Amino acid sequence: MALPDSMTVEEFFAPARRNRATISPDGTRIAYLAPWKDRMNIWVRGVGEDDARCVTADDRRGVSDYEWTADGRWLLYPQDSDGDENWHLFRVDLEDADAPAVDLTPFPGARMMHFELPPGRPDKVLLQLNNRKIEEFDLLELDLATGALTVLAENPGHVAGWLPGRGGDLFAQTITADGGWELSRWDGRTLRPIATFEGDDHPLGTYPVQLTPDGTGIWMGSCRGTDRTRLVRVDLETGEESEVDSHPEFDIDIRSQVFTTLPSPLIRDRRTGALLGVRYLGERQVIQAVDPGFAGVLKKLSALSDGDVAALSSDDSGQRWVVSFTHDRDPGVTWFYDHATGESTLLFRPYPHLDPESLAPMTPVTIPARDGLMLPSYLTLPVGIEPAGLPMVLMVHGGPWTRDAWGFDPGAQLLANRGYAVLQVNFRGSTGFGKAFTQAAIGEFAGKMHDDLVDAVDWAVGQGYADRDRVAIFGGSYGGYATLVGVTFTPDVFAAAVDYVGISNLANFMRTLPPFAKPTLTGNWYRYVGDPDDPRQEADMLARSPISRADRIRTPLLVLQGANDVRVVQAESDNLVDALRQRGAEVEYIVFDDEGHMFANPENLITMFRAADVFLARHLAEGSAA
Repeated sequence: MALPDSMTVEEFFAPARRNRATISPDGTRIAYLAPWKDRMNIWVRGVGEDDARCVTADDRRGVSDYEWTADGRWLLYPQDSDGDENWHLFRVDLEDADAPAVDLTPFPGARMMHFELPPGRPDKVLLQLNNRKIEEFDLLELDLATGALTVLAENPGHVAGWLPGRGGDLFAQTITADGGWELSRWDGRTLRPIATFEGDDHPLGTYPVQLTPDGTGIWMGSCRGTDRTRLVRVDLETGEESEVDSHPEFDIDIRSQVFTTLPSPLIRDRRTGALLGVRYLGERQVIQAVDPGFAGVLKKLSALSDGDVAALSSDDSGQRWVVSFTHDRDPGVTWFYDHATGESTLLFRPYPHLDPESLAPMTPVTIPARDGLMLPSYLTLPVGIEPAGLPMVLMVHGGPWTRDAWGFDPGAQLLANRGYAVLQVNFRGSTGFGKAFTQAAIGEFAGKMHDDLVDAVDWAVGQGYADRDRVAIFGGSYGGYATLVGVTFTPDVFAAAVDYVGISNLANFMRTLPPFAKPTLTGNWYRYVGDPDDPRQEADMLARSPISRADRIRTPLLVLQGANDVRVVQAESDNLVDALRQRGAEVEYIVFDDEGHMFANPENLITMFRAADVFLARHLAEGSAA
């Protein structure tokens, strides 16, 4: 037995040839992302035609997502500047091939939080924007043709998000003093409460939150009275909550609340807005069709791949569909399907150079924590060699209020190609496994949350997969914090560590969060970690911060940081690295000047993982561990 041929970092992290395809409302055109000058841009071609043309020209950051307008005239997409998260909304005119993309929100320092297309008004966009006051988002109406903006609701100072209704009705979500989420009606001057939801149940806010087509209710994710998040309808007059759909074992898949390019958990009719299906997530995805017609379509679509149905789009008739699939070894395969004829056509594989047979399966495993809590996890083992006594990388997800899920992970595949076992653990505090599992992390930063990771390492060693002396930890954001906790609180567990935009000082992290994030901290960071303005709580936060134990670090450490990160600012990495260098500790540090919290430019991702590849090879080779 032998490993497959070694693949280059570029093969895993170069831009996709094509991805994120969607069909136009009239069913005659397909848009997708593909490289132009090594950046992802939007291309459009006719269905069944070979007439593709690039309709955007972003050669700096690249386009990550886009949306058709209802009449198919325009394409809209968000874009920030070098990862600063000040999102602007851009418009592409498909009727004028020579017209450049237009920035519809050209306000320096402002951030568009959300936009939506109101039914029956293809020339208008509703968006939430903080151009008036940086910490407050107003609701505005945008005229697509002229770019004119009209204020529909000025934030009274405590609205976290707006929800446009029908016939001029407006609704808002606010945060109560104890971190709860309140849904209210806005009458132009005051807010009239409709319903309130426990903050502990929704650390990042209720999700999804979408207006029903008739305008009388809201579809919302709720776990009121149950451990699992199900779909309910909240009556906008009475506040009464009634169940729409649920799964006996799984939560609604709410990952798109954090990773906005993932598909919504609610699958809706493009033209009418009717609910067609709901996505749930366990070890794999489950879609429950709530519309009989869609059930027939879903059966046909699901037969096109052994992966999970990912992004879906249809024309207004609901007959022509474009579907892509989540898969651990054949990612993003995209098909065109005509329900009227039953015919399907493979549109593309985003990474045609990747051979699924040479890639490593991502296997769900369940790991018991020391207190009996079961940790849903994923194990990726290298292909072609005996899975025994391997060097292993523990990859820790960010958030922490999100989760790892089955699918293609280029980082994990790169590491498996190098002969490492890769373990990804949904530690307590992860979302998607019931609210009790999430709330088990309250007060447990650098405590039981970290114990879960150490227990997972012990499990992998006990099962014979991993060599205890050759285990590394690698994480980003919260996962970067967990990495630093690993080398400060348990310095004997890990032979190497890679910290990507990780938190070193919990109090400083919370104080330097951007204004748009601070109003929502009560139910998450304050509840789970503490209030840095309370001296007693600040002292506890410092005790749980890696910076306070930097003198204990003896594990080789690689630190990666985006200079424009507004969430985990560069000082979080600078201060830790400075402390280590002052005492001559081994640390490598790379700062990327044109990146923020989530790296996007392919050359930076390649540089980052090439550095990690070399670093891990040096410290996980047999005989290299201290």
